[in-house]
Amino acid sequence: MSKTLLELSGVSVSFDGFKAINSLSFQIGEPELRAIIGPNGAGKTTFMDIITGKTKPDEGHVLWGDKGISLLGMSESAIAREGIGRKFQKPTVFEAQTVRENLAMALKNPRGPFDVLFYKKTKRGAERIEEIAEQTGLTDSLTRPAGELSHGQKQWLEIGMLLAQEPRLLLVDEPAAGMTPAEREKTTEMLVEAARTRAVVVVEHDMEFVRRLNCKVTVLNEGSVLAEGSIDHVTSNPQVIEVYLGR
Repeated sequence: MSKTLLELSGVSVSFDGFKAINSLSFQIGEPELRAIIGPNGAGKTTFMDIITGKTKPDEGHVLWGDKGISLLGMSESAIAREGIGRKFQKPTVFEAQTVRENLAMALKNPRGPFDVLFYKKTKRGAERIEEIAEQTGLTDSLTRPAGELSHGQKQWLEIGMLLAQEPRLLLVDEPAAGMTPAEREKTTEMLVEAARTRAVVVVEHDMEFVRRLNCKVTVLNEGSVLAEGSIDHVTSNPQVIEVYLGR
């Protein structure tokens, strides 16, 4: 049984009087894979912004880790150091650097001003880069500039860069967007594999992709949880059909 890693309770946030998140409660264990779906404006991005410290909620609690520490009031960088990694929709990789260099820069190392200056290649670091390249299907591309990669491969490189930081929670925003069917299949495998040892939250519109993840699904609507359970359970829920499938 996985232990709770992250718990949001009674979280609300308003922008100019509009409640983007409305008394939201959510929890995820470690390890666990979870998909989050919902119509546009359901609060999916704001939900991730709250977890990563980008947006401060008006009320509620966001508790993290074995000791249940509060993430509220912590800076974005402090939250990242706690082990929360986030991948945005558009891949942000260093295009002029090789895949290997991108992964090396992302490795979990001491991050002081002198540490970065006197970065030394270590045997363990090199092994870790090989492991991540294998996991993300980029072994044959390690010496290529990241700018030459396909859209799907750039997405994988960015997932690899997050894995290099060894996060306990990985938040991934619409990973399947713009991918070929083969790339989507590889991405599914990658996320399922990553979730064996950590918590992974995937925000996605593509229902077929979510079905292939074969995990618990949380449906957001108007800033709160509308339904939760297997993909079959939530897609047969009359309320979900009404708001999401528009039937």
